[in-house]
Amino acid sequence: MPITHNAYFDSKVQSLASERHGRKFSVGIITAGSYHFGTAAAERMTVISGMLTAKLDETDEWVNYPAGTNFEVPANSGFDVKAEQDTAYQCEYL
Repeated sequence: MPITHNAYFDSKVQSLASERHGRKFSVGIITAGSYHFGTAAAERMTVISGMLTAKLDETDEWVNYPAGTNFEVPANSGFDVKAEQDTAYQCEYL
């Protein structure tokens, strides 16, 4: 599968997407700021470097995710993230 570049929020979030073993995934950078993402498919977000603070749409709780940790987001929902510094992530579509 070819590599696809995506940019969101005036290019403050950018990713490269591909497919591995029949499953889509992306890796990218979230620059410092606050963002809301919607999901069509279920996702697993893994923080590679830095830290994200995230809140799923169906909860009121903000949770810190440092490098090496992950969280899962249900299909057809969304989540908010806050980054105090530029943060690298991997998103796997489940």
